[in-house]
Amino acid sequence: MSKADKIFVQNLKDIIENGFWDTGYDVRPHWEDGTPAHTVKRFCIVNRYDLSQEFPIITVRKTNLRNAVDELLWIWQKKSNNVHELCSHIWDAWADESGSIGKAYGYQLGVKHKYKEGEFDQVDRVLFDLKNNKLSRRIMTNLYVHQDLAEMNLYPCAYSVTFNVTGDRLNAVLNQRSQDMLTANNWNVVQYAVLVHMMAQVSGLKVGELVHVIADAHLYDRHIPIAKRLIEAEQFDAPKFTINESVDDFYKFTPDDFVLEGYKFTPLGEKIEVAI
Repeated sequence: MSKADKIFVQNLKDIIENGFWDTGYDVRPHWEDGTPAHTVKRFCIVNRYDLSQEFPIITVRKTNLRNAVDELLWIWQKKSNNVHELCSHIWDAWADESGSIGKAYGYQLGVKHKYKEGEFDQVDRVLFDLKNNKLSRRIMTNLYVHQDLAEMNLYPCAYSVTFNVTGDRLNAVLNQRSQDMLTANNWNVVQYAVLVHMMAQVSGLKVGELVHVIADAHLYDRHIPIAKRLIEAEQFDAPKFTINESVDDFYKFTPDDFVLEGYKFTPLGEKIEVAI
């Protein structure tokens, strides 16, 4: 059993057994057929993953590493807000006719800001500090920019990362305001685990902990039967994760530089409907 499976399954159980249902309220999310998409939720779930011990990908269902990395690079490396630069179609529902999702996600990371050391965007500021100010307690990014929310097609869900160096290890806290646990939980965990590996490698550090803080951790009504099956699904040991150690420039990484060896998982057998 992978540690990620243990955490994921416990989250599902906790939400189903102890969560709060919003079925008595008007809700914004809906299914493609127009039916309101109600949820059962738990407030503030905090999960910790020691990246030095195991890569946190679940095995009770498949998480597509390549597509997850492609989206991560789209946001953090390309700093893009156009779905035409993304290989998957997961953002299509929030894009306009030109492919733009507005001033969201990658757009915010690419905005330059002035500091006493010079002008940086948010990603380059993190890279600068990890090399020059390792003990700083101010190494963080933020996508939730209130002045631009009206021009975002979707408010950021995973909106802030705080990086912290302890000794020779890089740790990170991912803050998320809302999470569709069945569809996106492990997807985001895998992405930000990869990001910590990337940042650590190009900064001459080792990986430490990834802490994932979710304010509203929920399961949609139509996802409950699948979630219950995953709780009982066969679990396997975590696969071996390898990163191309020759890459020393954050902007030179490609999806081909990340490989899972021996990744076994239980086939899901159906497509998960996404609420919009």
